Amino acid sequence: MAAGASRVFVSHLAGIAVFDPNGDQVGRVRDVVVMLRDQPVGTGGDRPGGRPPGVLGLVVEVVSRRRVFLPMTRVTGVESGQVVTTGVVNMRRFEQRPTETLVLGELLDRQVTLVESGEPVTVLDVGVQQLTARRDWQIDKVFVRRGKGGALRRRGEALTVEWSAVTGFALEEKEQGAATLLAAYEQLRPADLANTLHHLSAKRRAEVAAALDDDRLADVLEELPEDDQVEIIGKLRDERAADVLEAMDPDDAADLLSELPEQDKERLLQLMRPQDAAPVRRLLSYEEGTAGNMMTTEPIVLQPDDTVADALARVRNADLSPPLAAQVFVCRPPDETPTGRYLGVVHFQRLLRDPPFTLVGSIVDTDLRPLPPETTLPSVSSHLAAYNIVAAPVVDEGGHLLGAVTVDDVLDHLLPDDWREAAAERLPGSVQLSAEGGARDAG
Repeated sequence: MAAGASRVFVSHLAGIAVFDPNGDQVGRVRDVVVMLRDQPVGTGGDRPGGRPPGVLGLVVEVVSRRRVFLPMTRVTGVESGQVVTTGVVNMRRFEQRPTETLVLGELLDRQVTLVESGEPVTVLDVGVQQLTARRDWQIDKVFVRRGKGGALRRRGEALTVEWSAVTGFALEEKEQGAATLLAAYEQLRPADLANTLHHLSAKRRAEVAAALDDDRLADVLEELPEDDQVEIIGKLRDERAADVLEAMDPDDAADLLSELPEQDKERLLQLMRPQDAAPVRRLLSYEEGTAGNMMTTEPIVLQPDDTVADALARVRNADLSPPLAAQVFVCRPPDETPTGRYLGVVHFQRLLRDPPFTLVGSIVDTDLRPLPPETTLPSVSSHLAAYNIVAAPVVDEGGHLLGAVTVDDVLDHLLPDDWREAAAERLPGSVQLSAEGGARDAG
């Protein structure tokens, strides 16, 4: 560690960059792996006064969100908001062993007990310290808040105590909070937070999902594998599950609901607001793997007397995905799907070339053939490739715009269900990375 920096709190490590000696970034820290020591067999409790847990290493997220194990003996410095390694990282996927504990994922927000007073406290953070020149590390401090759940009548007092001053880390906790864990991961994008949830235990996944607000959970669910989606939505109260489904994009909500038993699917649809359930029901009515089933029902729709300035204002919406923001669709009123008669599309590049006062009705591209909702997946992908476009309109027999199918929708259906995991397995070696050695080699 840097001179004078004898201790670091784990929450400060969350998300910081990991560099090799040449200054090339290897990845980012996602957790710290420790081994709880001196636990009496069969009791599940900690032995007060036992040796503090040794820090085995870091969970580092590298390219393609793959997580690997970095032994602390490979860490040469923790300073200035970064971790520096020897440059040799085992690229084998990290798999947590039964004897190992993840500090961020499992220790934060736990209810433990002060040994001296028997008072319950909540773990807010954990301090780790380097002991010797051999780079041995161990937990030495625990930052806690008095009062169960972090508060009594008022916000509880926070204090830092020695590891030996608390007990109960190994006890099973039925309702562990997640506020501190989420604070550590507050800046993560939905896809990265989804990857974090995927690697937690089912119990912690449910606890973290319960602590997320509806919009954040909806964004995260859209990035999770289907099995995790079904597991999480199944553990929410029905009313909360319906609220989260309302916050999801209709096509993602429809994909999730299609994985549920018919009675569960219908029950949740009934609990959703009619205006949110209607587009989801439309999507579910189309055969799986067709344009109608894959499309989003919320593309950018403008009327012909809207201007280029109006169109650009809609395109600037930060909540839109890049494929949806790449074009606007021009239709007669009403301008919500299913719309009035579909007139054509205006691509983003054309919007940039024309004066702001130009009417979009005067610059529509009518040559791009819309897709019927029953168009199959191979035909949709061929259509996007043939015309070098990232989204295509889906129009019914009456000429009404039903939605748009985007390239990311197509990729989600073309790739195998485990594509996220498979992509990580095929990850090529990077500069200073090594596939040699065991996952827990001290080396």
